[in-house]
Amino acid sequence: MRTRLLVAVALALAVSGSAVHGQARRAITLDDHSKIIGVGDPQRSPDGVWVAYTVTSIDAEKDRRNTDIWMIKWDGSEQLQLTSSPDGESSPRWSPDNKYLAFVASRGTEEERRRGGQIWLLNRAGGEAQKVSDVKGGVSDIQWSPDSTRIAFTKQDDDPKDEPEKLDGWKRKTAPPIVIDRYHFKQDRTGYLSHIYSHIGVFDLATKKHTMITSGNTDDSSPSWSPDGRHIAFLSKRGHPDPDRTSNEDLWIVEARDGGAVRQLTKTEFGEGGRPAWSPDGSRIAALMGDNDHNFAYGMNKLIVVPSNPPANVGAATRPTVYMPKLDRAVSNIAWSADGQHISFLLQDDRTNHVATVPAENPNGTIQRRTSGRRVISTLNPGKDGNFAVIANEPTKFAEIYALEGSNLRQLTKHNDALWNELQLGITEDFTSKSKDGTVVHGLMVKPAGYKAGTTYPTLLIVHGGPNGQDQHAFSFDREFLAANGYVVLAVNYRGSAGRGNAWQKAIHGDWGNLEVVDLLGAADEAVRSGVADPNRLGIGGWSYGGISTNYTIATDTRFKAAVSGAGSSMQFTMYGMDQYIIQYDQEMGQPWKTPEKWMKVSYPFFRADKIKTPTLFMGGEKDFNVPIAGGEQMYQALKSVGVDTQLVIYPGQFHGLTIPSYERDRLQRYLNWFNKYLQPNTTTTASQQ
Repeated sequence: MRTRLLVAVALALAVSGSAVHGQARRAITLDDHSKIIGVGDPQRSPDGVWVAYTVTSIDAEKDRRNTDIWMIKWDGSEQLQLTSSPDGESSPRWSPDNKYLAFVASRGTEEERRRGGQIWLLNRAGGEAQKVSDVKGGVSDIQWSPDSTRIAFTKQDDDPKDEPEKLDGWKRKTAPPIVIDRYHFKQDRTGYLSHIYSHIGVFDLATKKHTMITSGNTDDSSPSWSPDGRHIAFLSKRGHPDPDRTSNEDLWIVEARDGGAVRQLTKTEFGEGGRPAWSPDGSRIAALMGDNDHNFAYGMNKLIVVPSNPPANVGAATRPTVYMPKLDRAVSNIAWSADGQHISFLLQDDRTNHVATVPAENPNGTIQRRTSGRRVISTLNPGKDGNFAVIANEPTKFAEIYALEGSNLRQLTKHNDALWNELQLGITEDFTSKSKDGTVVHGLMVKPAGYKAGTTYPTLLIVHGGPNGQDQHAFSFDREFLAANGYVVLAVNYRGSAGRGNAWQKAIHGDWGNLEVVDLLGAADEAVRSGVADPNRLGIGGWSYGGISTNYTIATDTRFKAAVSGAGSSMQFTMYGMDQYIIQYDQEMGQPWKTPEKWMKVSYPFFRADKIKTPTLFMGGEKDFNVPIAGGEQMYQALKSVGVDTQLVIYPGQFHGLTIPSYERDRLQRYLNWFNKYLQPNTTTTASQQ
């Protein structure tokens, strides 16, 4: 393994600046999908001199991704690639004494890899990375103790099926049968759920031994050390009679030692979330608070603060103080200032995400926004000087690591600058439409780079999933690829989306396929009215709830000449027991045998299959437990039965989100081919490359 590959920043700048000097920029192509470098998880060193981060690249030939760890100086003058292993690394974390950089990797022999990701240390003084832990099943989510002697982590319980010959009553080497007795019994990627849970442990660097400090029949997550190193705050459903029947996690603390006492800090009907953040003096803990079980699918996180050692007379838990109670926007990524006077966070707003700050001593204090503009800021990591390492992203700029100093954003990494200098990306604009009920809806419109005013274009509504998410001012390969092939792309934040307040999010509660469709059709109307969209060449598509919304829309209106429904469903009551949303179903919709009329209402695309005239491509992952492929199979079979042109594409071994690069490319190529077939029939399409 190479450990210290020096990258000459001056040379990198020269290459990126002259990549296409004097040459015309070109349209983005499918080959560019594997050229984009992903940066993530920026971490400032304790002395503020360096930022460690991850770099993810795609090897198209090997059809896989690999993640390495890099670091760059805060002033941008020097950049180092720290790892280059083919196995991949994650979670770079600086020791508070500035002597080590820890990370998680699974390396070595096949037997060593089977033990899962382990803790590795890079000594700042130099030398190769050293593996220091050997925890069966591996570790994740590592966090240094304040004195740099221990590392907290999470790990799953040992699974008996890993050694089936030791199971009582099962002496064969073949896999034992899967026995299920849980209410929430399946989860995408994890699969069928047995009584295996994730708990918190502490690894001691001196002894090279670990101690599990939590246990029980529920998951514990997001460990966070107290400033004095005596306690760890975490999130858990422990204390509930049946944790499977609620989404409500509470805030807890545990003594960071074997047999340490566990204490509950919050106990409300609302679920806590995020990484708990201790105040510098250890007296308080900030966290996020969402919604109750009835509304958790439409939750909007608020900032809360609780005392870390509440008075005994308040009982087992105290009610948290909600900061900015009138703020009707979601917050995330909490960070205290070094002096404890301010709390910073990411603030989600209409199509954007920005850094903001509130006084720690005034829950109703004025919010100060530290960034602005049509962009998305993510992954906030503070330094002792009050400045932050962040990831910034814009529609026409790839995500890179930036230094946020005061309100000034300064780009640090330039991994994608050379590629960016080659490309002529689309024209992204704010888009506003009015639905037939008078509701004003916001979104984005991406026009082809060579867009000519006064000319109508084939137009695609590409619908985001969630639904509690938003289309925002960030780079989207899907939107750019379709725009580069001659389409105007509409990204519509229909009711149910995030970014415009809690009432907007909850508008579709228990009434799926109604207001979303009204808003999507209103957006199509506006695109036609404005003279941009050709009314005879409209398409629609999406993945997850975007696929579900596509099914609702084509079952309501026949104007769309082509549709793509990825990882979607329509006969919703058949998803009960097939997917992972049992809590939402029982809480929001009610059990199907008690509320059959509600379930039939939201299942209308299947029962209107004979009204659908739109040729539709259905797609999904073979192993998807989020929205099982059965949802697409049912609609494919229905349209095939009634004679509508349709096709079904299933990606072997894939879950809800495709992860194999060639499958990701294939999905996009099939999107394009399908839309071209019906919206631009004279366009030459390219056969999908496997």
